[in-house]
Amino acid sequence: MGRIKTSSVKNIARELLEKYPDKFSTDFEKNKKALAELAKFESKRMRNIVAGFITALKKQTTKQ
Repeated sequence: MGRIKTSSVKNIARELLEKYPDKFSTDFEKNKKALAELAKFESKRMRNIVAGFITALKKQTTKQ
């Protein structure tokens, strides 16, 4: 089991995935770099949490 993400993290991640679906992949490092270009975050930790959630969402969609 993983950690529970806040609704703000989920909302940011889903919104960015809708706007830029081709920018993200199942690779965490690539997603971090893409987020650095696409959005401003108040901290590196927040960027990493959003990147991790996007990675998890992409992995879920590729399994189906």
